[in-house]
Amino acid sequence: MTSTPFVGKAKNFPPRHTLLLPYQAKWIQDRARLKLAVKSRQIGWTWATAYSLVRRKSMADARLDAWISSRDEIQARLFLEDCAAFAKILDAGARSLGQKVIDNPDAKLCALEFSNGLRIHSMSSNPDAQAGKRGDRVLDEFALHPDPKKLYSVAYPGITWGGSMEIFSTHRGTDNYFNTLIREIIDQGNPKRFSMHTVTLQDALDQGLLYKLQRKLPPDDQRQAMDETDYFNYLRSGCPDEESFLQEYMCIPGDDQIAFLSYDLIAGCEYGPTENSDWTLKEFTGTQSQLFIGVDIGRDHDLTVFWILEKKDEVSYTRRILVMRNQTFDAQEQALNEFLALPRMQRCCIDQTGIGRQFCERAQQRFGKYKVEGVAFTAAVKEELAYPVRMAFEQRAIRIPNDPHIRADLRALKKETASGGGVRFTADRGKNGHSDRFWALALALHAGKRRQTVGAFVG
Repeated sequence: MTSTPFVGKAKNFPPRHTLLLPYQAKWIQDRARLKLAVKSRQIGWTWATAYSLVRRKSMADARLDAWISSRDEIQARLFLEDCAAFAKILDAGARSLGQKVIDNPDAKLCALEFSNGLRIHSMSSNPDAQAGKRGDRVLDEFALHPDPKKLYSVAYPGITWGGSMEIFSTHRGTDNYFNTLIREIIDQGNPKRFSMHTVTLQDALDQGLLYKLQRKLPPDDQRQAMDETDYFNYLRSGCPDEESFLQEYMCIPGDDQIAFLSYDLIAGCEYGPTENSDWTLKEFTGTQSQLFIGVDIGRDHDLTVFWILEKKDEVSYTRRILVMRNQTFDAQEQALNEFLALPRMQRCCIDQTGIGRQFCERAQQRFGKYKVEGVAFTAAVKEELAYPVRMAFEQRAIRIPNDPHIRADLRALKKETASGGGVRFTADRGKNGHSDRFWALALALHAGKRRQTVGAFVG
């Protein structure tokens, strides 16, 4: 029987018939009590760890359960599904020898039970769920947990009487506790005695990742025609900005010291996985809550962004974001008029700097100056608008979509001290915009305040 011919253009080939790539095998073979890995996304790390867990827990002399925690319960369940898939493979082989690895290969549970009585459990991302449980800990996507430091502090005592702890993640900013652990290892003599692994996208490609991927892809997938350099550039170009690429694929954390909003502040206000379907509602019915909209106007270089908030119980919920790039003024004005005509739309703030002035004047003529306020962006006005945004994130009084483009745009804004001692806000202009989403959000939050004119401009 011949194998399917390889049609991809990968140049780096792992040894034939090898299940694991070298970086995966190194992680699995490391039997340290405490292991930490900072790694690129989508390089098969969780899959390899699932294989390792099943192999260890199915042994007759294994004696401790394992507990999996990821950024949310859904992700932990997916991890457990990988474990179940490997367990079925091992069980099929064992049964051919008159033995068994698991009692019920087709059971769909939140725990995978082996014939030796041990289990692999998926857990809630709530750190308190770790308390009182003994056995191995696997903390997947550690930096993306709501409170990584608390998670570590509660999980670590669980291996006192045996077991190991495996922590792995991509970065989520320099202020995140995951990066604190890494800096302890590198700069402070590794006081906790972690065994540390680092695998960038480039490392994985050098060791055969693209070959493995192309073996799984359909023959007509566009990535079949790529070599490692092409694929590297393909992923890089698909990221919202360079910081996102460096953090998600090259193990370099985004610098929270220069960004106006830290990753932890942003992540703390993102909708959870069960809420994501709610933020994109196009119809605003079934409630008497009020709507507010902020509009940042662009044309050739910048984006036009409409950000609609619904205010309920002192929390502002994102209900719609419309981003327009290189759209005609007529198309932009039509979208604005449709939003302003919504029955529960209370107020609108528009960036009237430059080309926005005409939009503001025409909207005021149609809907009135009370409902539509124009805001001329000056350094002082930007400062007046920006700080309430950060306060809303600090107080968790805002909810935003879990979206990489939005996150990158919010992160792009930087606060600098001018030569005269004043404060100015800057952002690099890139393919993801010029922090246009940030300013649309700032304007929407301002629209939601009681009638108050920004800066010196009277709308």
